[in-house]
Amino acid sequence: MILSCGEALIDMLPRESTAGEPCFAPYAGGAVFNTAIALGRLGAASAFFSGVSTDMLGEILAETLEASKVDTRFLARSGRPTTVAFVKLVNGQATYAFYDEGTAGRMLSVDQLPELPTDAAALFFGGISLVNDPAASTYEALQAREARVRVTMIDPNIRPGFIAGKEAEYRARIERMIARADIVKLSDEDLHWLLGPGEVSALARGIVAQGPKLVFITEGAAGARAVTATQDRFVAATKVTVADTVGAGDTFNAGVLAALDEAGVLTKQALVTLPDTVLDAALSLGTRAAAVTVSRAGANPPWRSEL
Repeated sequence: MILSCGEALIDMLPRESTAGEPCFAPYAGGAVFNTAIALGRLGAASAFFSGVSTDMLGEILAETLEASKVDTRFLARSGRPTTVAFVKLVNGQATYAFYDEGTAGRMLSVDQLPELPTDAAALFFGGISLVNDPAASTYEALQAREARVRVTMIDPNIRPGFIAGKEAEYRARIERMIARADIVKLSDEDLHWLLGPGEVSALARGIVAQGPKLVFITEGAAGARAVTATQDRFVAATKVTVADTVGAGDTFNAGVLAALDEAGVLTKQALVTLPDTVLDAALSLGTRAAAVTVSRAGANPPWRSEL
């Protein structure tokens, strides 16, 4: 089982009403939520841990998880409100306005951490859930507790606008979590935010030097690469007509995790030495699944049959 740990929220996506007026429509989302959904649809044993409200929007989140075959037994339910993000799209690229104060997700605390069964092979962390306390410290505590015995993966999915004024504290947390992680995924933009200018492969090896065994870097429409201490594999992106990029990186994360799980290498020992063929297969599934997501509106990852 792969347990995705992080935010679940409602994305308010721009649409046009039947009267031709601009409006917003609610869609279940959140970076880590999207990864859990995509894992379930790709056929992996997927579970999700987050603070989720018992309000109307929280019910939408829980029902959406269940419809995509995601195990919801680890949800920490409360009567606090659901996080909402309004999305603006410009040429298919998304920017966000978050409403997160006092929500079920943000107020998640250490005393709500679950005890995990032995079949929880890997934990995935990331997104805006790593920005604001108490939730951010709660997720870091979970990673620190489990990293000695289970595979952990992190995708910071950095939102500069969301972390304004908190950069130093946020950067320190991300660096600690990267050092504990077995697998790290970054977009090329995230990589440069963390390490500054430079050639992507060289910077990725700098991340490997911090402790992870495997680093994935997505490079937009060009494709994605996998970097280890001795390997640098690249797969070109599948060419599609882009509707928007919401959920693309989240789906990529699910694809690579599902492929590693299927190959039987989602263990701390196996990740030390991975054949090129396994890395290529992970990159292939990640990029093909992400291509379907960007070809349709919103974060709507593909089912395995659609690939």
